[in-house]
Amino acid sequence: MTKAVDPQAYIASVMAGLTGPGGRFELGVEDVLGTEIPVMLGRDQALGDVLAASLAFGDRDYLVTEDRRMSYAEHGAAAAALATALRERYGVGKGDRIGILAANTPEWLVAFWAAQALGAIAVGFNAWWAPREVEYGIGHTEPTVVIVDAKRAALLDELGIDVPALTMEADVPRLVAEFAGSDLPRNEVDEDDPAVILYTSGTSGRPKGAVHSHRNLLAVIDYHRFSDALAAAFTGGDPNSDAPSDLRYLLTSPLFHIASLHNLAVPRLATGGAVVIYQGSFDVDRMLRLVERERVTNWGAVPTLANRLLEHEDLSRYDLSSLTGFALASAPSSPAFQERLRETLPFAKNALVDSYGQTECSTAVSVATPPELQAFPGTLGQPIIGVSVEVRDPFGEKVSDGVEGEICVRSPYVMLGYWENPEATASTISADRWLRTGDYGMLEDGRIRLTGRRSDLILRGGENVYPVEVEQCLDEHPAVLECVVIGVEHPDLGQEVGAVVVARSEEAVTEEELRAFAGERLAYFKVPARWRITTTPLPRNATGKTMRTKVVL
Repeated sequence: MTKAVDPQAYIASVMAGLTGPGGRFELGVEDVLGTEIPVMLGRDQALGDVLAASLAFGDRDYLVTEDRRMSYAEHGAAAAALATALRERYGVGKGDRIGILAANTPEWLVAFWAAQALGAIAVGFNAWWAPREVEYGIGHTEPTVVIVDAKRAALLDELGIDVPALTMEADVPRLVAEFAGSDLPRNEVDEDDPAVILYTSGTSGRPKGAVHSHRNLLAVIDYHRFSDALAAAFTGGDPNSDAPSDLRYLLTSPLFHIASLHNLAVPRLATGGAVVIYQGSFDVDRMLRLVERERVTNWGAVPTLANRLLEHEDLSRYDLSSLTGFALASAPSSPAFQERLRETLPFAKNALVDSYGQTECSTAVSVATPPELQAFPGTLGQPIIGVSVEVRDPFGEKVSDGVEGEICVRSPYVMLGYWENPEATASTISADRWLRTGDYGMLEDGRIRLTGRRSDLILRGGENVYPVEVEQCLDEHPAVLECVVIGVEHPDLGQEVGAVVVARSEEAVTEEELRAFAGERLAYFKVPARWRITTTPLPRNATGKTMRTKVVL
């Protein structure tokens, strides 16, 4: 008779072996920017080393699009040639900024890795920015050169920006051909030197440039290696193997966001997996054909794109059997939405995971596994390896489990700070490296539950109303596709609760029905007093988050 194995005990034993003395991911405490925190002792020291090591993967696919395929060897050669051209032709050196302003394309990543070979700082500008925002970003970081696609090159010409601009369609291929065969440049960097600047989503106010170090991204790489090792242990593989991965990841979010760059494209260069890049405006059928053709195994989707699959008329026309990993990322999703995904999408039933993170953290703060999502709906799992989490009151004091407060995080993934903004950095990161996320929530048996953003809090007659709670309630109504809850000025109460609801059709639901539905599930003061029902999708930014400041009630 086979003896039953306790999954929790098994995973604990595997983790202990991997992170303990002599383990592949041995943990130790070291000084990081003046504070002692746990780090992996066998880590790499520079992203350029990861690029150099990736050449050993040779002819394996690294980057794939609908009409192109770039192997690890081809990518490494292109990055070496472009880095050499940038150094010789444009004087780019250690610490200089290389701006990247473009839609997703293999050249985006070639430019990123060329910057790392030079010890330069890659700046991922938001390709959806308006001209005024582009002008601000370039003035803010002062890049030595900007690498752009043709559409953004025309925008730079219109703005009259006096920075050399290299187009991905013409200039980059020309330089790669001219400097073909160049040795990969190597520049000595400290692991706490800046490697990349990515801008916060900017749902309100001017976006801030989060500066991530080599240490940050190398820690993210090791987190993904560690996750792959755990997955191998659960599927009968060898968790200590460093053989190249056969996983193939679909990339649908912009590369100027941590979900795609830090947590998809960058780790794959270290593990030998493939990055399958979907390009252009999102079309479900085009995406599914790409998944089928390339035998995609993993997809991290923003809820907006996942919702479009729910609305698709017939998924059975495609062979999606290769998809075994499905994650929601970048924006909150409700338990009701997650259940609809599990019921409708075959690959989501036993694979759906959710996570909590932000640009300032480089990667996830916590991840909820498929069993956790079903057993503890509404939570976002436990902190990932290397992350410490505390929930604090307004005075900065740690509170107990189940008590609401601001979520604070410390880890080797936390950014250095905001570019050229010491005031914002000081108000966000303490002297002992704790990051104030600005998110409110609580810990329940070690799992994170979010209640909302501090800036989104609605103060109604002295009562706190967190929009996410009301939104998740409304999302349970079968006629609701999506919604946003905001505070509306009120002469007596200060604010009252308002809701914009995107319904399945104009006749699908009435204001009275929604008010009654919410009233059965929420305290009276949380039920929206102002409503707008529409069929027009909510405005969202590049990372899929609702732009509350652009919502009109």
